[in-house]
Amino acid sequence: MYGFNKRELAIFRKLTSPVKIQDYLETIPINFEKKGETCMSPRLVLREYKAHCIEGAMLAAVALRFLGYKPLVLDLTVSVQDDDHVITVFKRNGLWGAISKINHYGLRYRDPVFRDIRELVMSYFNEYFIEDGRKILRSYSLPVDLSRFDKRGWMTSEKDVWYIVGYLDQVRHYQVATKTVIKKLRSADKLEIKASSLVQWPPKK
Repeated sequence: MYGFNKRELAIFRKLTSPVKIQDYLETIPINFEKKGETCMSPRLVLREYKAHCIEGAMLAAVALRFLGYKPLVLDLTVSVQDDDHVITVFKRNGLWGAISKINHYGLRYRDPVFRDIRELVMSYFNEYFIEDGRKILRSYSLPVDLSRFDKRGWMTSEKDVWYIVGYLDQVRHYQVATKTVIKKLRSADKLEIKASSLVQWPPKK
């Protein structure tokens, strides 16, 4: 199904809910891209058994697809000094939730309790800050249905799927706040900054 082999399908069959998909993502080590930047397809993630945010998001989107959901991801963009974050979103009982692959304590899974996409996105706002405490989330895209890339074989590609990154970069994004509001933001405090240093997968020396 979808071009996956028996071993790959066996993994997906065990992921019977968004929670189980998130739990599975937690077992996959972070991809620190030590040999250069990557954007591995879901097949390559399963093979290499490592992933960063967009790689995890695409894998989660496939797993949700097997459960009858649309394979939806959205892009969160920032102001400075950090990478954008991509999450997988799903809708259950009319409410939105999210699956997220990240190494830090914040920007993680969201239960489906949010009435719309903006409400879901804004649940990440206060957690999205850099080392000096500045909050940097600035905009978000609406959900992108990755089935639009089926003809390019994104799910089982043996090569990086950078065209998905390119598409997410160019779609319309919506600002989370005006410049006036942003100027008056309170920075994260010392305790929050300290907590943000916690990681699930420490880099190997």
